Amino acid sequence: MEKMYNVGKIVNTHGLMGEVRVISRTDFKEARYEPGSQLFLFRKNEKEPVTLIVKSHRTHKNFDLLTFEGYNGINQVENMKEGLLKVSEKDLDELEENAFYFHEIIGCTVYKTDGTELGKITEILTPGANDVWVVKQEKGKELLIPYIADVVKDVDVQKKEIVIEPMEGLLD
Repeated sequence: MEKMYNVGKIVNTHGLMGEVRVISRTDFKEARYEPGSQLFLFRKNEKEPVTLIVKSHRTHKNFDLLTFEGYNGINQVENMKEGLLKVSEKDLDELEENAFYFHEIIGCTVYKTDGTELGKITEILTPGANDVWVVKQEKGKELLIPYIADVVKDVDVQKKEIVIEPMEGLLD
């Protein structure tokens, strides 16, 4: 089976017409959730994924709401809760320079420009103007690193290493 990448998690149903509430893990929502797009649902305790075709997409509060072709009622989607939505590797698009997929960044080790290791990236937040990388330190609190040119100096996804120049107050 080809490699699959997580784009979201179904956390609940929404209404009675087969809509599901998704917490997204992709920064390409428009492309991933476009009607006609193919997603794979991985349910707990099941080995084989279910192929789904997106019928509709809209946002509501902090969630993405999706419906799928052939699933028209709450009873048909109730068992999708807690399932992961994934795309296959062949569905990944080429990115422009200095753009990265979340799966390429998560797990990278972050270093300061002086070589000091800060920790590993465990999560990416998308609060607004720029992404924020969550760095888990071996000891101490998590660091929040804004993905902006003034801070992030080098990203090597092959070596899984990132070099930053922390701005004043960032590591306090």
